[in-house]
Amino acid sequence: MRSLNEQEVDRNPFVQFQHWFDEAVRVETIEPNAMVLATSSPGGLPSARMVLLKGFDELGFLFFTNAESRKAEELHRNPHAALLFYWGELSRQVRIEGEVEAASRDESEEYFSTRPLESRIGAWASKQSSVIPGREYLEERVTRIKQQFPGNDVPLPPFWGGFRVKPAAFEFWQGRENRLHDRLRYSRQGEGWVLERLSP
Repeated sequence: MRSLNEQEVDRNPFVQFQHWFDEAVRVETIEPNAMVLATSSPGGLPSARMVLLKGFDELGFLFFTNAESRKAEELHRNPHAALLFYWGELSRQVRIEGEVEAASRDESEEYFSTRPLESRIGAWASKQSSVIPGREYLEERVTRIKQQFPGNDVPLPPFWGGFRVKPAAFEFWQGRENRLHDRLRYSRQGEGWVLERLSP
């Protein structure tokens, strides 16, 4: 049975996350970079959805989306978010909370260029979160975008880009028997981190 204790974890939560993420990749969990992104309106109404982590370092956790989507609009108006990773095969989860900032245009262009052609076309075709009359409408837009951008040269849309969640807190959760789980929380304090154990 896996355990999680203060004596063995790295004092830097980014390094500890890297250890756990690498293990999730090694054991071939389903979509190890899938994460729940929770946002809220300025009035406090929450919403959550799955997105894919596309990179992380000590600046934060990076994902990309349509900048006119509901999540993007909520992040522009209330730039705070929570992330949740769950790796069931390891009985582990990581919660992250922090402020959010927009990624640079260069970062967005660099990532967008690596997406498959059909995904780049789809980004142009979809007015994410907007009401549409039917599936045919979307398929017609895909056809028009293919005509607009023949070949493989599909540029970054002006309404598409990345966001970075800058952690103020991490919580690492390791499932244990009898629901006596291990929970360790890192809280930002100045340039460092405070590590505390939470009751399960």
